[in-house]
Amino acid sequence: MDASSMASRLVTDLHPDLQPLAHAFVRQCADAGVDVLIYCTWRSGAEQDALYAQGRSKPGPRVTNARAGQSAHNFTIQGKAASRAFDAVPMVGGKPQWDARHAHWQVMGRIGEGLGLNWYGNPKAKFREFPHFELAKGWQ
Repeated sequence: MDASSMASRLVTDLHPDLQPLAHAFVRQCADAGVDVLIYCTWRSGAEQDALYAQGRSKPGPRVTNARAGQSAHNFTIQGKAASRAFDAVPMVGGKPQWDARHAHWQVMGRIGEGLGLNWYGNPKAKFREFPHFELAKGWQ
């Protein structure tokens, strides 16, 4: 992936340990009646810094506390994209449902956590970020 590229949606840009979990996540969500879109896997440092600026030096709400190189989305292995996290949103009627009060978020959270992922929509998360699912600590 080129460093200046926009964020990837490719499951192949996830860490090898996360790829099968992402597939299982989508499949289990579908089995539970939730249509889900993984809309971000890997992203460049430039895009991470642009997101970090949002709500700080640029307009909009804060969506991340991680600068470039601090995000699990920026992880690489031997220079190749290997994101340790993905962002997903439930789709309702073909449209993304961003309202965190929608019941689909809780279904997605239970499924992600059931697969051993850290879900940042969990009330115990330091920074609540409903779309963010990440490999639990201890990955290589």
